Amino acid sequence: MVERIVGMVLAGGKGERLYPLTQDRAKPAVPFGGKYRIIDFTLSNCLNSGIRRLNLLTQYKSLSLNRHIMQGWNIFNPELEEYINLIPAQQRVGEDWYLGTADAIYQNIYVLQMDRPDLVLILSGDHIYKMNYMEMIAYHKENRADLTAGVIEMDKNLSRHFGVLQVDEEFRIVGFEEKPEIPKTIPGHPDLILANMGVYVFNTEILVRRVIEDAKDPDSQHDFGKNVIPAMVPQDRVYAYSFRDENKKTAKYWRDIGTLDAYYEASMDLVAIDPVFNLYDQEWPIRTYHPPIPPSKTVFFEEYEGGRIGGVYDSLVSGDCIISGGKVIRSILSPKVRIHSHSEVRDSILMDGADVGRHVRVNRAIVDKGIRIPDGYKIGFNLQEDAQKFMVTESGIVVISKGTILS
Repeated sequence: MVERIVGMVLAGGKGERLYPLTQDRAKPAVPFGGKYRIIDFTLSNCLNSGIRRLNLLTQYKSLSLNRHIMQGWNIFNPELEEYINLIPAQQRVGEDWYLGTADAIYQNIYVLQMDRPDLVLILSGDHIYKMNYMEMIAYHKENRADLTAGVIEMDKNLSRHFGVLQVDEEFRIVGFEEKPEIPKTIPGHPDLILANMGVYVFNTEILVRRVIEDAKDPDSQHDFGKNVIPAMVPQDRVYAYSFRDENKKTAKYWRDIGTLDAYYEASMDLVAIDPVFNLYDQEWPIRTYHPPIPPSKTVFFEEYEGGRIGGVYDSLVSGDCIISGGKVIRSILSPKVRIHSHSEVRDSILMDGADVGRHVRVNRAIVDKGIRIPDGYKIGFNLQEDAQKFMVTESGIVVISKGTILS
């Protein structure tokens, strides 16, 4: 008998460290790689793994996320008991919104009671990686585990950003610390830790029992990493699963692009000659919404001195972009971007509908949706001046938020 598996995707994060990109959208809805949204990578993992019963738990500023799911992910067949449900915080058990990752599941126990799955796959909707979840589920069943948590080896200096697990020789979890300053490292590897990926496989009965117990604890933060898993370690069969990457590269790729600088760095890697993250693997396609838009084009090739040349170099360009006598170098353009004559965009990310006027210079910037940059404007050359009008990150990336009017 085939076990019934349901995925619960936590897609309601505020993404405060990605502000202002999350000013009007949830973190999973933030564009990445030109035409994708961050949520597409987790959902594509599910699709490629054969997980076709999914509940997306949404919360903050979910309009653009909801629209994207309805337009791009309405592909499941209800006649085969396939679905992707958008479930907002419903206050079924109280007047609070989701108080933590475990509370999000607790508030949706009703969903599990209706579907009665054997196993629940819990995922974060805001990470970039490729993973076959069915391999993890097989590992979970082989170990007769109550909970299996996905882990990845990381440098110990990053411990303050992740939950850190300790395991025995059978990879059974024997300890769990949330964002420790001085972490316990992997035996024999003093510079490495096992970082929690936020990917969990639960036996449904155990999951329901443990989140109910956690909900009754007034001192709990109602989080899997901080509360539920540490409480389960001494009493349940809790195992770690070492991440097996489907990215087909030497180094394993898993990114929590939780800050603007991390987002920029991960994005810029995509325009490298040999990117660490492979978007072009036909055996592991990344799905997204494809609107009915025309192809991109470059226009004007005037070879005389001072003439206009519309060109794109070492860049990702989405559909319906027009580079009209300007240059784009090592940049990422979302759909419907316009670059006008004698302008240059370098090492930058331009989102949907950004419009760059004539004689403009843009360097090391993130320009959000619909921004119009007037003729002659310069961005990214005088950071002190830029910081008076826009957000500038620690590494000097200028971020122009949605709705900003430049003059």
